Amino acid sequence: MKRFIHLGLAATAIAVLPQLGFAQEAAEAAEAEAAAPGFDEIGPYIMTTLLFCMAGFLVFFMAAGFAMLEGGLVRSKNVTMQMTKNIALFSIAAIMYWLVGFNTMYPGDFNGYFAIGGQTVLDPVGVAAADAALDYASIGSDFFFQLVFVAATASIVSGALAERIKLWPFLIFVIILTGFMYPISGSWKWGAGWLDAMGFQDFAGSTVVHSVGGWAALAGAIVLGPRLGKYGKDGKVHPMPGSNLALATLGTFILWLGWFGFNGGSQLAMGTVGDVSDVSRIFANTNMAAAAGAVTALILSQVMYKKPDLTMVLNGALAGLVSITAEPLAPTLFGALWIGAVGGVIVVLTIPMLDKLKIDDVVGAVPVHLFAGIWGTIAVIFYNGDANLMTQLTGIVAYGVFTFVASLIIWFILKAVIGIRVGEEEEIAGLDMSELGMEAYPEFSKG
Repeated sequence: MKRFIHLGLAATAIAVLPQLGFAQEAAEAAEAEAAAPGFDEIGPYIMTTLLFCMAGFLVFFMAAGFAMLEGGLVRSKNVTMQMTKNIALFSIAAIMYWLVGFNTMYPGDFNGYFAIGGQTVLDPVGVAAADAALDYASIGSDFFFQLVFVAATASIVSGALAERIKLWPFLIFVIILTGFMYPISGSWKWGAGWLDAMGFQDFAGSTVVHSVGGWAALAGAIVLGPRLGKYGKDGKVHPMPGSNLALATLGTFILWLGWFGFNGGSQLAMGTVGDVSDVSRIFANTNMAAAAGAVTALILSQVMYKKPDLTMVLNGALAGLVSITAEPLAPTLFGALWIGAVGGVIVVLTIPMLDKLKIDDVVGAVPVHLFAGIWGTIAVIFYNGDANLMTQLTGIVAYGVFTFVASLIIWFILKAVIGIRVGEEEEIAGLDMSELGMEAYPEFSKG
């Protein structure tokens, strides 16, 4: 009898002990869950990281837009060179921004003017909430989002200097621009440097990104000189039509699409209702400015040239986008419309002005990114109560002097040491064959 009693007690123990274990585990899990941060605490980190990733994807796609735009606006004998330059410059920018650029642009505590940083180090795999920057976003997403901006700056230079520059000197300039020049000047505003302390306003980079690319391109175009046959001895400008306006139009639409990430991601936060609403407001204003720039250029080119000029319309849209980039949040839709429209006027009027000065800008990069960038930076004062004209002009001049002078010095050094321009025969034959030995459209070549 006792034996059966002992067996029953043992069986009961065997049945009950796991239940006690499960209860203990459940209690521990409940305690851990109570101690873990809730979505109110980690939500902003998650959503802002997501914003940076999505916006970064869009801005990355702008690399394809620049390539298609440039490929369409150069002559067929130079298309392969533009494709090579664009994929190479993005890749170089990615490496240089990791190596030194990111931590130069965002050095933390520094003197406000200059601080060379080291390599970027990502968050550890599976980082815990306690170790993450819950008030902002992951390092990887922030690094990637900022990286695609510097690549856009280098692409601006590529288009302006097309059809006569050697590949390797150009890429050496890209190394210096993306690793040092852009990050140093970028730290003045976005790295909490001296211009930021002064109150200079540039939401997404009309000056920090676009005018920097424009100044560098202008310096390069001056040192490089115009393409052979572009300007006659009598002062007449000889048009050199691009190879594929359909491709150029596709490139413009891709850039237009990427700009939603460019400006929208620059909200730098998506963790509240207000942040998400502001991102959508930025999208709407960005689109309106582009549309206004395109329509204005369409009408103005009709008036000036008796027929609409597609290349002016394409650049008008891009100028509208550059113009709204310094302040895409605060304006009303009507404000975005007239700011973008002025950008369209600037492009149509200044492209011929550069030709009169015999400055050969193949794709219109200087009018679009420099002149419209200056306008957009000034236009901030109309809708941003924290901006004032003198501070905005100070920022414009500071970026202009630094970038233009530094670029001139670098271009002159490259010209003296290794040469930056192909020979006359090579230019006439086209850079595709003379520099690369391959053509973009071989089936249409002669022979």
